[in-house]
Amino acid sequence: MSMKLYTVGFTKKNAKQFFELLIKNNVKRLIDIRLNNKSQLAGFAKGEDLSYFLKRIGNIEYIYKPDYAPTKELLNLYRDKAIDWKEYEKQYIQILKEREILKNIEWSLFDGACLLCSEETADMCHRRLLAEYLAGANKEIEITHLKG
Repeated sequence: MSMKLYTVGFTKKNAKQFFELLIKNNVKRLIDIRLNNKSQLAGFAKGEDLSYFLKRIGNIEYIYKPDYAPTKELLNLYRDKAIDWKEYEKQYIQILKEREILKNIEWSLFDGACLLCSEETADMCHRRLLAEYLAGANKEIEITHLKG
């Protein structure tokens, strides 16, 4: 039996596109893996508001997991071009290992779940790296990056 794990970014999506994408794919819970889920720039995707909208619009559970986010230092190094994407990937995976995120993981949480970050596409985003890291540890996970 396979577990469906989705990823999505909210940038360049309006609320209608975002919520319809989740509902159309039968997402059961949204796992927010951003370092900062309170930014005013996030609009409808601010943590507290997002939790309310998800429940009301799609009966989707909201979970905030900052342990799955990169560190502020790593983000700054990448944004300031002090490191390239390859190095970012390496350091982010190392952070996940140091945090021992697989140690007491509840795999059932990921079945029908969607990892949320802000990046428009998953190509150069930690949500893709996390999804692949989880899939490497659990062969039942099937990853779909939502676009739209």
